[in-house]
Amino acid sequence: MSRGRFAPSPTGRLHVGNLRTAIAAWLFARSEGSEFLLRFEDLDRATARLEHEDGQCRDLEALGLSWDSDPIRQSDRLDRYEDALADLGRQGLTYRCWCSRREIREAASAPHMPPGHYPGTCRNLTAREVAERESSGKSPALRLRTDAPDVDIVDRVHGPHREVVDDLVLRRGDGTPAYNLVVVVDDAAQAVEEVVRADDLLSSTPRHAHLFDLLGLPRPTWAHVPLVLAPDGDRLAKRHGSVTLPDRVAVGDTPGRVVAVLAASLGLAVPEVEVMPSDLIDRFSPDQIGLAPWTLLPEGVNDRW
Repeated sequence: MSRGRFAPSPTGRLHVGNLRTAIAAWLFARSEGSEFLLRFEDLDRATARLEHEDGQCRDLEALGLSWDSDPIRQSDRLDRYEDALADLGRQGLTYRCWCSRREIREAASAPHMPPGHYPGTCRNLTAREVAERESSGKSPALRLRTDAPDVDIVDRVHGPHREVVDDLVLRRGDGTPAYNLVVVVDDAAQAVEEVVRADDLLSSTPRHAHLFDLLGLPRPTWAHVPLVLAPDGDRLAKRHGSVTLPDRVAVGDTPGRVVAVLAASLGLAVPEVEVMPSDLIDRFSPDQIGLAPWTLLPEGVNDRW
């Protein structure tokens, strides 16, 4: 028995890619008789809205996805993130970084680091160099000091996975705690034992595993399900057309039809034209989920599925 969760960002209505991941996460938990939690990742105050939370809850309820206990918001938990940063700081594992994204992209990575990883520009600044950067008035980010370890995880869908963990951002220059930190703190605080999410986050998961270890927290297990792609091959987004639940209902679909299509796209056996997630619990097995992304074809975007 392992507690699961779904943690959307309340920046608009959920599209079918989000809903598909929610269905998978719910089935992983409920098929094992576990609790299922809802958490809103609302630290981006420029786009997060309470009305979006309400809309997302309505969509999940319409699809038959229930959750245990009241949803929580990351914006109510800032003290927990600061405590974690203080813990890492006491271990000598944090440092300030003034690099812009452009500077990081343009910098040549260290020879032992994979392309795209932070090259450590601000890692060992002299006192003079620190003073120069402080005098610029630019607010620094806070990074994790690592020795580029190889970190291994075992994913329930993808199997063994290894990444080199670089000096990731823990807190942004504007003071906002970074996703890689808060997701670890939240999952541990909520005793989440199994994280089910889209596989675009698979490459970041060894970072999370490393942070769990540094903070002395038990690692959960992970299962990363394939993405939904638009006809143009990009990750599905609202700009691609009729991709939210209200959109699908407007063209004649029912919530049960949406569940059936999304469950079938995950490789689950769904003979019914309409089905609710509760109907799938007994037949669900993680082994049924394939590795290939699912492409939403034009006829599925613009009209019926």
